[in-house]
Amino acid sequence: MAWRRSSLAGLFLALAIGTPAGIAQKTTDAPPLPIRDAWAVVRRYAAPEARQAVAVDATHFYAIDNRRIGKYEKASGTKVGAWQGPEGGPFIHLNSGVAIDGRLYCAHSNYPGVPMVSSIEVWDTGTLRHVQSIPVGTGRGSATWIDRRDNAWWVMYAHYPAPNGEPGKGPEYSVLVRYDPEWRETGAWAFPKTVVARWDGMSSSGGVWTPDGRLLTAGHHAPELHVLRLPAAGATLVLEAIVPVESEGQGIALDPSDPTRFWSIQRRTAKVLVSAMR
Repeated sequence: MAWRRSSLAGLFLALAIGTPAGIAQKTTDAPPLPIRDAWAVVRRYAAPEARQAVAVDATHFYAIDNRRIGKYEKASGTKVGAWQGPEGGPFIHLNSGVAIDGRLYCAHSNYPGVPMVSSIEVWDTGTLRHVQSIPVGTGRGSATWIDRRDNAWWVMYAHYPAPNGEPGKGPEYSVLVRYDPEWRETGAWAFPKTVVARWDGMSSSGGVWTPDGRLLTAGHHAPELHVLRLPAAGATLVLEAIVPVESEGQGIALDPSDPTRFWSIQRRTAKVLVSAMR
């Protein structure tokens, strides 16, 4: 896919040095949080499955709910395919997904069950036939989103307060884990305390790597994105900027055919939103 790298570099540099706007900040000794102007919504699609996430490829988008997926044409918004998991079956809580090379990869967990058990579930994007299940097991948390970058898989594992989490592990135990192509763990990163506090008792429900190596993440219900990067040393991600958006958390995506377009969902209206990235 042809990314406009020079314009993207300018875009994310602007995110990192922007002036505060749109969200109140607490008075502390720390420097003020870099908060940019909101990204405006330029298109809305009705999609009843838009409860957990949206994934996007060159021609279609995929609205994701706990046990169902809808496939829609990007050009018209017409629904052209659907998948539904059986009630009481192995699919419990699908989360964010990513469409790569004709496959839709979705993070999946047994939320709100404990101990937390997670897997990566895979569908053929042409037929929406379920084709693979990758068990990632217990111990890390509840898988909420997945992306691929630098020949590696990146999976977010969330922790929650009781009663929907494991005893003694709150949101601060949430972690981003990197795997090699054979699903062997090769690294793990915590989130900065500022971001954990803004999750408001939940965790990160969406995330996607940008072409220039930054990480856009969304919480569970706040109308904002967190722009992060890997640290030069240590194992805690670094917060660069906060971007207000209309959508309220959940799974997010970047458009592979237009890198200036950001995709998200609005649960309360069952809509998929497309926003212009500044």
